[in-house]
Amino acid sequence: MARNEDSQLNADAMTLREKAAAYGLRIVETLDEIVLDASLLASLPVEWARAHAVLPVRVDGAPVVLVSDPASIDKQEYVSILAGQSLAPVLAPREVVLACIESCYSLREDKPADLIDNMAPATTASDRQVDDLLLAASGTPVTQLINLILLDAFRQRASDIHFEPFETRLRVRFRIDGMLYEQASPPAHVVQALVSRLKVMAHMDIAERRLPQDGMARVRVGEREVDIRVSTVPVSEGERVVLRLLDKSNTLLDMKALGMADDCFGRLRSLLKLPNGMVIVSGPTGSGKTTTLYAALGNLDATRRNILTIEDPIEYQLDNVGQIQVKTKIGLTFSNGLRHILRQDPDVILVGETRDAETAEIAVRASLTGHLVFTTLHTNDAPGAVVRLMDIGMAPYLISACLRGVLAQRLVRRLCPHCRHPRTVVPDDAPLLGDLYSRLAGKSIWEPVGCEHCTQGYRGRIGLFELLMVDAGLRDRIRETGCHLETIRAAAVASGMKPLLQDGIEKVLTGETSVEDVLSAAAL
Repeated sequence: MARNEDSQLNADAMTLREKAAAYGLRIVETLDEIVLDASLLASLPVEWARAHAVLPVRVDGAPVVLVSDPASIDKQEYVSILAGQSLAPVLAPREVVLACIESCYSLREDKPADLIDNMAPATTASDRQVDDLLLAASGTPVTQLINLILLDAFRQRASDIHFEPFETRLRVRFRIDGMLYEQASPPAHVVQALVSRLKVMAHMDIAERRLPQDGMARVRVGEREVDIRVSTVPVSEGERVVLRLLDKSNTLLDMKALGMADDCFGRLRSLLKLPNGMVIVSGPTGSGKTTTLYAALGNLDATRRNILTIEDPIEYQLDNVGQIQVKTKIGLTFSNGLRHILRQDPDVILVGETRDAETAEIAVRASLTGHLVFTTLHTNDAPGAVVRLMDIGMAPYLISACLRGVLAQRLVRRLCPHCRHPRTVVPDDAPLLGDLYSRLAGKSIWEPVGCEHCTQGYRGRIGLFELLMVDAGLRDRIRETGCHLETIRAAAVASGMKPLLQDGIEKVLTGETSVEDVLSAAAL
């Protein structure tokens, strides 16, 4: 099979060289030789470029037209006319031309603000389903506007888009690295058309404006598909819409990319090798618990073990993992679904969230009967997860018997490595740093600056972690009735747990994040 593929590649290369020789053209066979220039595209439609595999680029600094078929003289002339200059043809494999097309159209600087400035008052929504954001030049103005807003959000690495109607305008904000940043505001007269268009994309009832609704949409940016979770709620000035952008390529991370220290990473890996027991990931909403759990499941051998999950909602489809969506309207709750999962001969179970005593009891008993159970809790720190299980009715002896570890986490913004600036902590910083001043006095820390590579000095996020390992001594403490949070915390620290704040301080000193972000995220 491999020999046949090599033969085919050699034949294709020979054909390309023969064409180049026949037409007297230069051959470009790798992307490294090509410089993409979005300004050359002019009004060239992306679907036309894809269909004919033709694209204006720069090679050795000169503008040329990249083609896969040298006989398409009329297509080359068409591109030259649109570019406003004569472009010499350069031959390339069709797959190289298509890859350049997807990358180049993603670089176009079309901005929602440019369209907003030219929108006429009489704008209506379109029912046409557009799933490729690079086709932003087609459709009605509202369709164009939504496509450009989405494309701009992807370029800026936004996780959420907020559409917030007010009396005189529609405020649009992107959540980037956990913070909201305001964007160009569409005029008030397009609000209803824009909301209707978003509802059509998400298969929601456009006539229902009095009740909250939830829906899902899917769009394409070139070859990359992105799921969008859409939520609407009625407010005094109309309907507020929030879009959660679920980009699988950005969220399904390897465990090493989460930002754990080596000792924490090693101990977590040891938990994943256990045959049974319960592992909890805790933290507030938006702290990355789902990302961590998905990364953990990715380290398990799904070909030899039966892995099942029950989630609300399912954020991403995982390979070789059975995922169940909670549907409370028909009685499929976490507890009910977990009962049925136990009849499916599972080895590993992921419970998206332990919300009540019934779910907790089933999960605990599942971990005691030979299953490895992962779940999440909303607590401030790792020791707090133990107390929360007691608060919802779990007996201390059951918790001590099943619990193997608790990972608490927060997300902080990562400093841009291109522009971060070091400075020394001085006595004037004492009021800001509070109790941290004594740990940081005289040491070098890093601050955000801001450049073309980042958003106000930050690019991406990194986790702060504390991992509580339940050893024999801590198990005895948990089993004691009336055990308090501080007792568990002290025992955990004595057995080697590094607190969240300490992990944050270490990341500040290495220049990974700022002291302000650590104080806002990890100060308990």
